[in-house]
Amino acid sequence: MYAILDIETTGGKYNEEGITEIAIYRFDGHQVVDQFISLVNPERPIQPFVINLTGINNEMLRQAPKFYEVAKRIIEITDGCIMVAHNALFDNRILTTEFDRLGYPYEKETLCTVELSKKLIPDMPSYSLGKLVKSLGIPLSDRHRAQGDAKATVALFKLLLSKDTSKEIISETLKKDPKRKLEPKLIDIIENTPSETGVYYMRNEAGKIIYIGKSKNIKKRLTQHFTSDNRKSKRIQLEVKSVTFEKTGNELIALLKESEEIKHNQPKYNRGLRRTNFSHQLISFVDDNGYINLKIEKADGRKKAITTFSNYQQARTALFKITEENQLCQKLTGLFDTTKNCFNYTIGECFGACINKEPVEEYNARVKAFLEKRSYENLNMLIIDRGRDLDERSVIWIENGVYKGYGFYNLNHQINNPDILRTLINPMKDNREVQHIIQNYLRRNKVLKTVNLQA
Repeated sequence: MYAILDIETTGGKYNEEGITEIAIYRFDGHQVVDQFISLVNPERPIQPFVINLTGINNEMLRQAPKFYEVAKRIIEITDGCIMVAHNALFDNRILTTEFDRLGYPYEKETLCTVELSKKLIPDMPSYSLGKLVKSLGIPLSDRHRAQGDAKATVALFKLLLSKDTSKEIISETLKKDPKRKLEPKLIDIIENTPSETGVYYMRNEAGKIIYIGKSKNIKKRLTQHFTSDNRKSKRIQLEVKSVTFEKTGNELIALLKESEEIKHNQPKYNRGLRRTNFSHQLISFVDDNGYINLKIEKADGRKKAITTFSNYQQARTALFKITEENQLCQKLTGLFDTTKNCFNYTIGECFGACINKEPVEEYNARVKAFLEKRSYENLNMLIIDRGRDLDERSVIWIENGVYKGYGFYNLNHQINNPDILRTLINPMKDNREVQHIIQNYLRRNKVLKTVNLQA
């Protein structure tokens, strides 16, 4: 659990500043579960430059509660939390100093979003909160006011969690969580997970990931894991001590995250999923008569594939659909083995390429149109689909036929600006398996839209 906060002060000499406004959002790693926002009477004058910066003046604070009047609420909302702030050393020092004046020891573990941003989003022109969130397309209203800055920090921290593919932030949080010292029951672990689409991470007592999975319903899938009596499930049940998760909003990003993070983290119980999951591929070649043929064959990384399939039956079913939609010849797609005309020619659905009757140029034009539509080569596009919340969309970026990664953006912001897009994207490795996942998903499912980009 995190307490994401921002504090505005009077300014002045070091350790003599007073709090003028405070905003705290209690964040469980996925959503805000509580909040506290209040002006505070600092019982000392505000420096003129601070009044100009924040718009908070002495008159506004005359009737505001003093710090000792809000101290109990601050303790309650930050209980059991790691403190998160943009320049956390400053906010922690100010808060600790105020509690010291009351004679109350207030100590919190801290995370600084400036330091995390420099590590996870390198080479940004500026790491000041205003300029950073603008570069990332994160909404920010009421700059230099506690509520506006804290709310933007929540969105920034959420983005940083998604970019932390090594899961260092979560791992460190779990190590510092006093509740983990209690022996959890499997039913308690399930209770704290959502019935939504995403990726889940099973961890042992040391916080190390031992299994990664994805599901359209995380809670339901974990229930299956924890009630199964096969050997692997029983071993997991004995070893698992906590489960963390990330909502993805849609299954395609869940599939891509699962594939990437299994390879990156190498969990002990994911051995089977480290291998590629496609067995057949579709290729093209030109026959002796000059016609472009399509052919299903076993997956071979040495050959250039149009698309890949999980098994032969899936490939054959897809090729029948391709043949029908593009008015191709069943003989030239390998679906009808004959030395004469194909079956479709006898019923008038083939124009005679199988018996050299259709002009080569006309037939090949339809095949080339299909290849251009389905091939990744020189393809530049965004795949837009549902996000984790109603006001959010997900984006998958393919540039020059290469999968660059995925990200999320707020509906209030345009994402066709390449510079902003690059900062939003969580960079991922492109490989044949990733291409298989994307092509296979688009073949079977509808997404909200695809956006073609200029090369």
